[in-house]
Amino acid sequence: MHQIYLAFHGALAVLRQQPDRWTVELALDGKTCQCLAVDPHRPQRVYCGTFDTGLWLSDDAGATWQPVARELPYPSVMSVAVSPREEVNGTGVLWVGTEPSALFRSEDGGHTWQERRGLQELPSKPTWSFPPRPWTHHVRWIEPDANVTDRIFVGIELGGVMRSLDGGQTWEDRKLGSQHDCHTLRTHPLAPGLLYEAAGGGFAESHDGGATWHGDDAGRHHHYLWGLAVDPADPATVIVSVSPGPGAAHNDQYAEAMLYGRTNAGQWQPIHEGLPSPKGTRAYVLATNPAEPGVFYAATRRELYQSVDAGSSWEKLAIEWPAQARFNTVNAIAITGTK
Repeated sequence: MHQIYLAFHGALAVLRQQPDRWTVELALDGKTCQCLAVDPHRPQRVYCGTFDTGLWLSDDAGATWQPVARELPYPSVMSVAVSPREEVNGTGVLWVGTEPSALFRSEDGGHTWQERRGLQELPSKPTWSFPPRPWTHHVRWIEPDANVTDRIFVGIELGGVMRSLDGGQTWEDRKLGSQHDCHTLRTHPLAPGLLYEAAGGGFAESHDGGATWHGDDAGRHHHYLWGLAVDPADPATVIVSVSPGPGAAHNDQYAEAMLYGRTNAGQWQPIHEGLPSPKGTRAYVLATNPAEPGVFYAATRRELYQSVDAGSSWEKLAIEWPAQARFNTVNAIAITGTK
């Protein structure tokens, strides 16, 4: 059975698949849920980072939730990831990024934390700033490399992509050709060295593990990218969420967003079939499930779409939302289950 987790401004929704619809259970009521991660070594364990009350976890596939055993020094958890390659006593190594920008590692599910303070020593740090809150910035994304255990990337909003080759002990500053306003990073287990970035200034990619970068925006009129997902079976098939700018991506008054796809490094192509009109649509959050080759998921507000043909066409999923679900700003999505 499939299960989908959606993190909203206002709650966490756990969607469970039924024969003809998806049912919803709500958790973390009133909390600003920012980010999600499922432990690939222990799929019943799910983490949810909140903007106001730190990191929460579930050990029963979302049925119950509790704060992690030891609080972090900052309550605003903006990114969370579990290493696909590292586990200790059956639990994946946990990474958390906060606002202000700081990175933490736990080998015991949040009972103890180690801050990777090398991130604070990067030369560019004095220039980092998040435009809506210019006095601060945050770790927007954490991407443990899918193929190299000690290689890890973090995306600073706004500051760029930083790389570590020694498990976060030391860090390299943003590389020429990558984007400053990083939103999403993806590596792929079938493509060693590959790294994709969706950012406020466009798309960038690296084929040598983040050492060098180049951009590719051919075929798109707009360059504000938010979500990014890659086919689990084909690292050359990529989908991104595109808007004219940050206001159109995140503000109901100016909302405009659509999806573009690219295959085999070809030109970006707009995707329309089965999706709502770009006008009035806010930025999509995108995800895949490793157990479903060729399948993509896209969430905008409380609408969730699925593609089973590598992004060519989409279908809106039938979801039974409870009456008390009044939130509509989706921040993150995670999917578990076998095909």
